[in-house]
Amino acid sequence: MDNDPPGYVELLADLKARVRGTRFRAARAANTEVLRLHWSIGRDILQRQQESGWGSKVVDRLAADLKREFPEQRGWSRRNLLYMRRAAEVWPTETEFVQQAVARLPWGHLAVLLDRLATREERDWYAERAGAEGWSRAVLEHQIAMDLRGALGAAPSHVADALDGPDSELAQQLVKDPYVFEHLAFASSQRERDIEQALMDRLQDTLLEFGRHMALVGRQYRLLLDDGAEFVMDLVLFHTRQLRYVVVELKVSSFEPGHLGQLGAYVAAVDDQLRDPRIHAQTVGILLCTGKSGATVQYSLASTAVPVAVADYRGLPADARAALPSEVELEAIVDAELRERAGDT
Repeated sequence: MDNDPPGYVELLADLKARVRGTRFRAARAANTEVLRLHWSIGRDILQRQQESGWGSKVVDRLAADLKREFPEQRGWSRRNLLYMRRAAEVWPTETEFVQQAVARLPWGHLAVLLDRLATREERDWYAERAGAEGWSRAVLEHQIAMDLRGALGAAPSHVADALDGPDSELAQQLVKDPYVFEHLAFASSQRERDIEQALMDRLQDTLLEFGRHMALVGRQYRLLLDDGAEFVMDLVLFHTRQLRYVVVELKVSSFEPGHLGQLGAYVAAVDDQLRDPRIHAQTVGILLCTGKSGATVQYSLASTAVPVAVADYRGLPADARAALPSEVELEAIVDAELRERAGDT
């Protein structure tokens, strides 16, 4: 409006932000209470099965009775009641359950953790990452399938030795082994330039594989040196949480010691020309290659003072991609899931 009193627009913007924030916190708190309820139901079923010898048919009866009593609510299927029971098995006390990140995730995420993982340690780890990074259910399933927990920090590196204390631990979290770029299956050839182009064509997928909070600074990034020479780096990324540049060098061949020398020079140049030491953490480098020998890599890393890591990368093999469901099959899966959910109401 043209006649808004002084400060009205600013106050309205502030109130909108506060309302949205309160709604989010209320929804999150409500979700935790629902999960607490589900855990308690699972605990009661588990106790009665252990102490009173209840059989599986009692769960069927409970599901039917709860659906009848609460027809407007979803989630009272036999399958969900069994998930509740399993949750109580994995997290035996309410305190243990509520204090873990899993109690802040949607129920569908918890079901994925129970189905796809074997130990509580794994479930707690993926729950923590999913909550911190806002993973959807599909992303959570993908990260479990790609064994993110096993891959993180697995790359042979000189990061821990080259950096100090907490910074070393943070930087080590940025590297994993291997990196799996599913979209490389569409690369027109196995030349480095074609693979780089495939990575850029689906930039969002590429950055997600490097980890959340990673932004692209440049591809074929050029730095002019004082002596007139020029460094051309395959990828320069920036981690927006750690405030750290990450130099990525791509090789379509097996690891060679000379690769580390080249990458180390790139990292040093970025540290000198781009990094502001008052603001930015120390730059790290990641060498991606198609094969590596443990001994060769370890001896090569021992000779450098630069924080770099060496990792394999691969695309999704053609036979694996061929095994994925077609678009029609995916639609059928979605339709079946929707029908099943409708049946739970």
